[in-house]
Amino acid sequence: MKPQQPISFEFFPTKTAEGAEKLALVRDKLSVLNPLYFSVTYGAGGSTQEGTINTVKSIMEAGYSAAPHLSCIGSTRDSIKEILQLFISLGIDRIVALRGDLPSGHRDVGEFRYANELVEFIRAETGDHFHIEAAAYPEVHPQAKNAQLDLENFIRKMDAGADSAITQYFFNIDSYLYFIDSCKKAGLDKPIVPGIMPITNYSRLAGFSDMCGAEIPRWLAKRLAGYGDDIDSIKALGLEVISTLCEKLLAEGAPGLHFYTLNQSKTTLDICHNLGIRNH
Repeated sequence: MKPQQPISFEFFPTKTAEGAEKLALVRDKLSVLNPLYFSVTYGAGGSTQEGTINTVKSIMEAGYSAAPHLSCIGSTRDSIKEILQLFISLGIDRIVALRGDLPSGHRDVGEFRYANELVEFIRAETGDHFHIEAAAYPEVHPQAKNAQLDLENFIRKMDAGADSAITQYFFNIDSYLYFIDSCKKAGLDKPIVPGIMPITNYSRLAGFSDMCGAEIPRWLAKRLAGYGDDIDSIKALGLEVISTLCEKLLAEGAPGLHFYTLNQSKTTLDICHNLGIRNH
């Protein structure tokens, strides 16, 4: 893998001091691969805001680059402006800007309806201070009416000022390549980094995939389900499948890889080892 094809890793905030200590160990193990940044997720309606910021602080204090997620649904312009100023004061210069979800039971969508409005607001308030990552859905956002409207929504986000995008994870490379081609035909040529989900637990993966609209190919689902509780076999197949997917993506010119680590290091390290990504 060439140095100009960066890797990045995603974490979610932990809820306990013990969890934070364990995550710091995971971070340090992954850091030997010289990632471009570590991103940190943000709960529905900003419900993990404090945890997100504390995790980002910890990453930056350890000498690494961090990118907090920022979702806008249920927020006001004033509240987002306050968060942006906090990020700037902490030395943060990269954001993953998302629409996000409302916490269950809440109906007030706030002053932002769509991610493109958040991206536009960040640019208006902070100029070029932040590198803004947006979200992309090669297999179509689960709430989109159709693929064409989803593509138009994505292009609207990018045109609003996003610098690059990270995709939802996928297992069918054709969905990513077709999405990239569709974007180029529409005149969009900004980097769209594939999101990579290591496979370690089939039931959990199936649940995630149902929620986010990621398709698990029938052959893969059958193989994984057939292993039942044989975790070692699930992990071995997952490692082979995801390593091959990553190899093909890089061969096709993907501008990097973004790993959804689930706060674990081993499988991601094993995939990177298979790809020849080591300390550099």
